Amino acid sequence: MKKKRTKSKRILSKKKPEKKLLLSFKQKAGRSSSGRITIRHRGSGVKRLYRIVDFGQKKIDIPAKVLALEYDPNRTAFLMLLQYDNGDKRYRLAPYGIKKGDNVICTEQAEVKLGNRMKLENIPVGTDVYNVEIIPGRGGQIVRSAGVAAKVAAKEGKYCHLEMPSKEVRKVPVVCFASVGQVSHPEKRFEKIGSAGSKRRKGWRPTNRGSAMNPRDHPHGGGEGRTPIGLTHPKTPWGKPALGVKTRRRKSTNKYIVKRRQERKK
Repeated sequence: MKKKRTKSKRILSKKKPEKKLLLSFKQKAGRSSSGRITIRHRGSGVKRLYRIVDFGQKKIDIPAKVLALEYDPNRTAFLMLLQYDNGDKRYRLAPYGIKKGDNVICTEQAEVKLGNRMKLENIPVGTDVYNVEIIPGRGGQIVRSAGVAAKVAAKEGKYCHLEMPSKEVRKVPVVCFASVGQVSHPEKRFEKIGSAGSKRRKGWRPTNRGSAMNPRDHPHGGGEGRTPIGLTHPKTPWGKPALGVKTRRRKSTNKYIVKRRQERKK
């Protein structure tokens, strides 16, 4: 039985991906170089090829045409295949609403148009952007997941204030590049996996609850019947705090955070 395409995926091309822009990697199944499992519940799954995506500005000041919108098994967003005026082809993250045949360009200053990429200093306040640089010349590193966008909130000297998808306001140098628009596939958050087989094909193996294990296997284990975990806060299998514990270690970038992200209401 042939699986029907969802409404959001009907815009995607049915052609095969560009062969010159593909790489193959050996599956590691969650194991390290020594063969030990370092990521639990991973393995098997359908083989996938990696698409080489241009997150930076390798093709600057050269207009490009959108040849196709394609699915990428390695990320939640869709990709757009661009053909530049010099004949070269590249993959880039597709913005929501772009269509086959549209023209885009990456340059320091351009028209504020969907898919165009330019420096933050030339993007008006209030514009949605994605695939944003945080270190000049390194390429886009943040705001790359399906359906997200950051908003240019203000400009102050050498820095631009960006309101992140988490509502955190962060300072980014105005000489950094960003793409105009919102990342494609915003419906991703509403999609349901639907079956165990679909989960397996994505590379996830069966997962067991800690409370169903023995005490020697997990801190949540033990007890008779459906027993609570018996702890004030949940823990990992190795006894460390889990679920909601702050893991951010890079404190040197605190000076760039103007407003912290809002806590989720429970």
